[in-house]
Amino acid sequence: MAEDIATLISQLNIDPQVFMVFLIVALMIVGAVVVVVASRPILDVYPYLNPIAKVRARKGRLLDDKQMSEILESNNIEEFSSYLRGLPDYAPYLAEYPIEKSLDVHMADTYKFISTIVPNEVKDSFDVLATKVDIANIKALLTAKEVGYSNEETSNLLLPSGSLYNDLDRLVDANSVNDVIAGLDGTEYGDILADAIPKYEEEGSLLPFSNALDKYYLHKLLHSTKVPGNDNTKAIYSYIGTQVDMDNLKLIIRAKADGLDYDALSPYLISEGYQLREWKLKDLMESDSVEGVISSLDGTKYAEILQEPLSRYNNGESISVFENALDSYFADYSHSLSLEKPLGVGPIIGFLSGKEREIKNLKIIARAKREEGFPEAKIQEMLV
Repeated sequence: MAEDIATLISQLNIDPQVFMVFLIVALMIVGAVVVVVASRPILDVYPYLNPIAKVRARKGRLLDDKQMSEILESNNIEEFSSYLRGLPDYAPYLAEYPIEKSLDVHMADTYKFISTIVPNEVKDSFDVLATKVDIANIKALLTAKEVGYSNEETSNLLLPSGSLYNDLDRLVDANSVNDVIAGLDGTEYGDILADAIPKYEEEGSLLPFSNALDKYYLHKLLHSTKVPGNDNTKAIYSYIGTQVDMDNLKLIIRAKADGLDYDALSPYLISEGYQLREWKLKDLMESDSVEGVISSLDGTKYAEILQEPLSRYNNGESISVFENALDSYFADYSHSLSLEKPLGVGPIIGFLSGKEREIKNLKIIARAKREEGFPEAKIQEMLV
């Protein structure tokens, strides 16, 4: 073979030394390509190794079925609170805040924690999720001013977390709803709240502000995901998109239960979704009733999920049966995503979803335990 190569070089009139240089360069290029291709899976995984270790440590402290059963069996709110004080994750919050507020602050801190540790390729979505506390605080402040709470009562409603907390805390002594909105001028929420003032003054209700904030949040959340470029961004795209679909469905179902028509609902709903595309959302909004919404979901994965809740709703149960069913589905769906990418974004999604489910269930139990004799079986039905 060496003789054949020498003959070829001679025929091409190429200097042997030049040929060797080209050969070495070609082999280096091929080797580099092989190294890049072989190392790509490692490069994809590496940014997630530290975040995975951190969330797995916290996931190990999520309440298991035995602990949740023990909490469910508590006789009253005092026993409920005492149990949580024995848990390291909840004790510091309960030492400082009332039960419901302590749970909300703990969840807000969890969103903040996740947004600070995730890799850059998925960070935008978790940053938007962390803004939930800002929106909750704005809604609380507007409510307090509408009903005339004192400054102390208003301050107690705010969660000490989020990027806007200091700004909102300074607005506690504002005299009115309009003064609060004027104080938020210059923030990302200033314009959308200002645009809702005419509707607020016309209806005499805070609903236009609440709906405008929800619409802004969902639009920003949906657009926080990029076109999937790898398995991690694909999982986030699916996770965030499904969450947007869920929130859209909840809003539409609540609106139909309140008898709102398309014209009243459409200004507050984003006209895009994940699996529920623009034409489907329009179809759902044009439905005449809750039953019509569920019927219009035929052909989607949500139709089967909401059939059993529809029967319960028709038998006199509240609209919350739909929200609980959607929350349960989303928690299970998020868990399945966490298993698909165990060395990437999966454990992060799994932990966050598990913590959200835990906090929701603890708040449900806490509210029930404030009512003497509330049936344990009924509480169980309400859990996500």
